[in-house]
Amino acid sequence: QPAQKELNASSFNDTLADSQKFWSNVWQNSDIQIDNDMTSQKLTRVNIYHMLVTSATLASGQLDSSVGARGLHGEAYRGHIFWDVTFDLPFYAIHYPAIAKQCLLYRYNRIGEARKYAASEDKQGAMYPWQSGMYGDEQSQFVHLNPVSGEWDPDNSRLQRHVSLSVAYDVINYVHLTGDTEFMKNYGLEMLLSICKFWVSMASYDKKDDRYDIHHVMGPDEFHEEYPNSDDHGLTNNAYTNIMVSWLFDKVAELMSHEDPKIIKSANEKAQTDNSLLDQMSDIAHKLRLDINEEGIIGQFSGYFNLSKLNFDSYRKKYGDISRIDRLLKGEGKSPDSYQVAKQADTLMAYYELPFDEVQNVITRLGYKLPANYFTTNLRFYLDRTTHGSTLSRIVYSVLDEMDGNMDQSWQLFSTALFSDYYDIQGGTTAEGIHLGVMGATLEIETKCYGGVRFDTDEVSINPHLPTTWSKLSFKQTYQGITYNFEIGHHKINVTADSSSHIKVGDKGYSLSKNKPTVITYN
Repeated sequence: QPAQKELNASSFNDTLADSQKFWSNVWQNSDIQIDNDMTSQKLTRVNIYHMLVTSATLASGQLDSSVGARGLHGEAYRGHIFWDVTFDLPFYAIHYPAIAKQCLLYRYNRIGEARKYAASEDKQGAMYPWQSGMYGDEQSQFVHLNPVSGEWDPDNSRLQRHVSLSVAYDVINYVHLTGDTEFMKNYGLEMLLSICKFWVSMASYDKKDDRYDIHHVMGPDEFHEEYPNSDDHGLTNNAYTNIMVSWLFDKVAELMSHEDPKIIKSANEKAQTDNSLLDQMSDIAHKLRLDINEEGIIGQFSGYFNLSKLNFDSYRKKYGDISRIDRLLKGEGKSPDSYQVAKQADTLMAYYELPFDEVQNVITRLGYKLPANYFTTNLRFYLDRTTHGSTLSRIVYSVLDEMDGNMDQSWQLFSTALFSDYYDIQGGTTAEGIHLGVMGATLEIETKCYGGVRFDTDEVSINPHLPTTWSKLSFKQTYQGITYNFEIGHHKINVTADSSSHIKVGDKGYSLSKNKPTVITYN
């Protein structure tokens, strides 16, 4: 056993010296410094600490593993790997690409099980499980204990097929952030084509309307598992799923158009696909169905607007904390399937993952036209119906609020998410393990959303939106092989790059000389 050999060869002093060196490097390379807000500063460092404790051993490339949703700090979910990796991956890709790569290789090494899983459901390609363990087969439970009623309720959460979209998104995002084109050639394209093949097999064609539908899925909002009084599991045309499928098909076609034909041939052979797949993808990417009402609200799934509205105030008066309204409703003999309620962001989740204009492109490509202020209307509509029963909910809505110019609400949601594990706001869940997805996402909100440093194109763009209490935000990030050092104040940005580069602040472009600090004033 190589691990045993290493343990036998090490001593306490060696281990201590290695640990000191490791943590010194962590704070030098990936610290986020917040001036004038001690609470945010300390909790940010708690999150960086947990991000590394959970993942540092993966950097060796000798462990065939990924990062579990609850870190290494408790028994919840039995260490399983969920889509939460999507919320952690940007931090790893920007600071520790070897860790990010290993998280993706964990998925690549289990693509055989994903193919078997798809076949078991009469689908093609690779369908990744909602909960993945050692072997990559589905580990989701079939029943779930409701602590309100004491009953064991059916659990259909495995129908969250969108986990396969997350795996594909993570591959694309990792290669974009790191520039690791070798990964794309050797593993990424095969994974992307296999996942695309799966989604093609999930889409069914409606000849009458010339539209495609995707049936039997659940979105990120786990309160809705099926239609009221239905014998059929799952929902039709979950908006997040359909938007991301259209985006993925278009993105993969674009990637393929720039790739060497030999590499495409090899990836097609491994994925058991051919170029006819791209034609099917293009057709589906233009014709997936969304349910949009007259006010321009995108329905969470087909038939969403037929569900009853819930009197949230009366439930708050009765129960106080209604974050798990699903359990409260079931305890009363009702079902969340019947109501317009949400555990977390679902319909608008694509706006968290993608630049705004890329989502807009999807909606336009699908042939829908939305009113000018549709984003604000949608955001208000869904916030009014969301109980934040998942810690990831506040993260996503914090970003969406900032996009919509609601800094007060964005800050409130972000700061609650930031201290959610420290104060165990869910009343006992932190003892079962920290929430790593939230921890990774808070770090991204600080730098990308509030610091305004985005890597949407090959050029770094900076559009800060600092919280009023923060006087300065400082951090380092490596993007496509160039390390940038940012100091962001309310009117000034100081940026240094270790190689000549070009950045954009607002609408203006700036050239950076190697290792020469550049000070930029902005309003």
